[in-house]
Amino acid sequence: MSIRTPPTLLQLAGESLLRDQASAIAALEHLPAELFPPLFIQAYLRKSHQTLKSLAQAWPFSVLPLGGLPQLSLEEGLKAVLDGLDVLLAQEVRPRRWKLRVLDLRDLGANFWRMWCGDSTQKRSPMGPVTVHRSSPNMEHPLAPVEVFLDLNFSERDRDEFFMYVIQWAQQREGLLHLCCKTLRIAEVPFQRVRKVLDAVQLGCIQEVEVNCTWDLPTLGTFALYLGQMRNLQRLSLSFMDELTGEEEEEELQNLQELSMDSPSFLRGHLDQMLRCLQTPLDKLSITNCPKLTHSDLTHLCQSPNLRQLKSLRLYCASLADFSPEPLRALLEAVAPTLQDLGLDNCAMVDSQVEAILPVLSRCHQLRFFTISENNCSMATVEKLLRHTAGLRSLELELYPVPLECYTTQGTVNQERLALIRAELTGMLRELGQPRTILLATKHCGHSEVYDVAFS
Repeated sequence: MSIRTPPTLLQLAGESLLRDQASAIAALEHLPAELFPPLFIQAYLRKSHQTLKSLAQAWPFSVLPLGGLPQLSLEEGLKAVLDGLDVLLAQEVRPRRWKLRVLDLRDLGANFWRMWCGDSTQKRSPMGPVTVHRSSPNMEHPLAPVEVFLDLNFSERDRDEFFMYVIQWAQQREGLLHLCCKTLRIAEVPFQRVRKVLDAVQLGCIQEVEVNCTWDLPTLGTFALYLGQMRNLQRLSLSFMDELTGEEEEEELQNLQELSMDSPSFLRGHLDQMLRCLQTPLDKLSITNCPKLTHSDLTHLCQSPNLRQLKSLRLYCASLADFSPEPLRALLEAVAPTLQDLGLDNCAMVDSQVEAILPVLSRCHQLRFFTISENNCSMATVEKLLRHTAGLRSLELELYPVPLECYTTQGTVNQERLALIRAELTGMLRELGQPRTILLATKHCGHSEVYDVAFS
């Protein structure tokens, strides 16, 4: 026999108020601040829109994190809240108790609701329930524009109407509101859907872009024009996939889930079209599963002025086997002072190409994560890698390829040879005298085996 947990006094107070909306609304002026969040949640779940409207008008905190509510939609309470804000925004003198400065529609505020609505492990703070990065310096001014934060996530279905409603609502209240969209995520949707929204927002606010689509080259070129207007862009991740059909498409989509991104053949020779539109330095560049990059593509990478301050550079499954190592060496030379994360996994690199980047690699003193697994490196080259990275004191993760000497002619790993090489590498780490743990990964893409080598 199960015993139901009795409701808290806070819940009972909220339920009592909600039985009579008129009484609840009249009591808001005198209600303790801690009652507002649980009362808001109950009104939201019961679709008591008039109560939600009144709660928004009397909200006693600086931030209202609507994005943390489950299944937030236009019908499920957003319109009621916006109607409540409209009443206040129209007033020249706003109520003394109303402290709202940020309406956060991003999915970041779940901790706030848990903190105030029954999770005793969350510490409450009357000063500010959630942390928000401000986009303007005048939040403390009583008549400053209210900040509205909205992530444009096109990986979710049927969000276009939601986005456009919020955008148009903000546009009609220019001067009273400032809409800030910092993140743009696009996954498998037609560009026309995205374009309609991008035409309506301030692109200068966007700081992070992730794209995973099947767009053709003309569409990619059009999107690049929008990228060029994102003057504060810091992170760019491009993930494209050729359009396939039938069983091949199903298999590729499965691979996409495992690898998280894929790249098309049409990017070959056209990478410069994306790079030339960027107007500010990028913080992170990730290009994966694009085996048909050309030598000119790599040259454009090292020549782009907006890649000179990269903190993260990841090239995965971007075949470099037939290329001169000079473009990659030049790129690393340019970003050595800032680079913290370098991934060159499964790029079909050979000994000569790896050895060409060793001198500049040893000067990447900020490097924290370095992975170069699934490449064709001999034991001698792996040893050289370890010696050149020995002086990088910030390294936290090192992933190297299992040396070629460990493989049989059938491509499998000879465990006895691997054991000997691990012992030899352990001795080398001991010789270098720096406590260190490295990882060795096999060349089996998608299900690599990883072995550790440690000296402490």
